[in-house]
Amino acid sequence: MEASTAAGAAPGAPSLGVARRRWGETVIKAALFLAALISILTTTGIVVSLLGRTIDFFGEVGIGHYLFGTKWSPLFEPASFGVLPLVSATFVITGVALIVAVPLGLGSAIYLSEYARPRTRRVIKPIIELLAGVPTIVFGFFALTFLTPELLKGLLNMKVDVFNGLAAGIVMGFMIVPTIASISEDSMSAVPQGLREGAFGLGASKLQVSLRVVFPAALSGIVASIVLGVSRAVGETMIVLVAAGQLANLTADVREPMATMTAFIGATAKGDIATGSIEYKTIFAVGTTLFLITLLMNAISIRFVRRYRQVYE
Repeated sequence: MEASTAAGAAPGAPSLGVARRRWGETVIKAALFLAALISILTTTGIVVSLLGRTIDFFGEVGIGHYLFGTKWSPLFEPASFGVLPLVSATFVITGVALIVAVPLGLGSAIYLSEYARPRTRRVIKPIIELLAGVPTIVFGFFALTFLTPELLKGLLNMKVDVFNGLAAGIVMGFMIVPTIASISEDSMSAVPQGLREGAFGLGASKLQVSLRVVFPAALSGIVASIVLGVSRAVGETMIVLVAAGQLANLTADVREPMATMTAFIGATAKGDIATGSIEYKTIFAVGTTLFLITLLMNAISIRFVRRYRQVYE
């Protein structure tokens, strides 16, 4: 009976057996694997290129003197290799940038996600994201030629040097606003509408829903956006090279010139020093330090995001 039923099946009926693997899926899978492999190989190549010269550097300079020294002057006599002034300036300017970028970025995200109409959102969000496309050298010259002389010195009557960390940090904050605003807005928009409706049903206001319901629910994405902004600020070169100066100064006074790790690398790696010299190797040592700092921040952010991530069905 079963045989006759199978034999009498319609010729065009779909087969219930295992489908034959399609060549297109195999090619796509291989291409995606290759893309992931290239990313891993690129990271490995960066580590290998930095590690060799860095090991040679620490063969001549003590790691304790490098990490805890307070004077950085590798290109002058007597040479000193304390990296603390560069690390301090990097985090001070990044801190100024965050003071500017976090309120503006999160405020923009909350407005676009919770208050703006769809048509307004479609207009405003691309305008904010346009800032991400402005070359950083333009931001640097804006800080040097307008922000410092016209606003800080002229309008606010502040006693700042021509090159200072404050102007560089403020402009850097505007640079990372699109990163924080865009990713945070995407995270808030992904929060289920049912949470908002439930809060409104309990009598919550629009502001209460935004800050006490939507914001905590999107916290993992918001933290990821801030950490991504911090990583970009720490790795920024042209703004600090143009606007902050190149004086390795261990200070928290943002009105003074400062030299960050990226500014030193950008100013030194111009071909003016002999390859293989200790001055040349400092570029790789500072680059390795910057790489490790960024890697540590990303590892902390990944752990935080995984811990507080909320999954909705």
